[in-house]
Amino acid sequence: MQTITDTLERLQPGPGTTFEGMTVFPLFGDSPDEPDYLTLDEALAGKQARVVEVSDAGEVPNLLFENRGDKKVLLVDGDELVGAKQNRIINLTILVPAHTRIEIPVSCVEAGRWSYRSGEFASAERAMFSRARAAKAEQVTVRMRSTGTYDADQYDVWDNIAACSAALDVDSPTGAMADIYEHHEQRLERYREAFRAQDGQVGALFAIHGKIQGLEIFDSSTTFRHYLERLVSSYALGSLAEREDEKQATPVPVAQFMEGVKGAQVARFAALGEGEDLRLSAEALAGGALIAGERVVHLAAFNLDDGGESGALRARHYRSRPAH
Repeated sequence: MQTITDTLERLQPGPGTTFEGMTVFPLFGDSPDEPDYLTLDEALAGKQARVVEVSDAGEVPNLLFENRGDKKVLLVDGDELVGAKQNRIINLTILVPAHTRIEIPVSCVEAGRWSYRSGEFASAERAMFSRARAAKAEQVTVRMRSTGTYDADQYDVWDNIAACSAALDVDSPTGAMADIYEHHEQRLERYREAFRAQDGQVGALFAIHGKIQGLEIFDSSTTFRHYLERLVSSYALGSLAEREDEKQATPVPVAQFMEGVKGAQVARFAALGEGEDLRLSAEALAGGALIAGERVVHLAAFNLDDGGESGALRARHYRSRPAH
């Protein structure tokens, strides 16, 4: 089985591109021309999958995913689903086999709504902003190790969204993460235009003001290209919400962060769908990886730049600054 270390050692980093304080370092590697799965967006658009509440009453931390097609479907950590009784984000990466119904673990990103807007969920084609995603990754790892569940701390998720809304001067009637993105869409579009996938690129390191924030790797350049824009928006939103003192933080070099990922403690779990779920943890790092078909399908690792503090403490840093 291909390990995380093997995967990282086979990657070739390229020179970074910088735009308004954010730098993206491309990572190149061998990958199949086309993956043997559909992305969630492709499956939903082709009516080969659907996502609904688990029942008419619904459950905040769980949704029902149905793969009706002949191909596997990849659900990626942090992806947002909108509609039904409230918007949610997926808690970890899952590869759902063909013709399979499965309950998937999610977190609510719209605290003020619990009423139907639609019978099924749609893909928002965006991901949770990176700072909150880092906190969630840390929480999911703790829960998997301690209770065997895939839950995040729901109150902490809401806390981070509320804090980011305040930092970016966004007023949402339902406390929806979607409203933050929509309010700053024009600014985020400029970031997306600045960073484009290159041939053979399967991943990237994302840095804000010189400090590495996270690492994203996929098993296919096609998959990475599909997800790059939402990843750029996810990290860019964190850049927009930064405090002035964070902009002066000591940079974390690319090589140092990569070595930290290689040296992280790894806990192994059977995946919800196909493969094996690996949870990564270190003093200032959290993340997860899905391994299936003898390869790392997706790896996400985050720099817990407040020294391993909980998401709730990181949320207080947002509150300590005035609204922009």
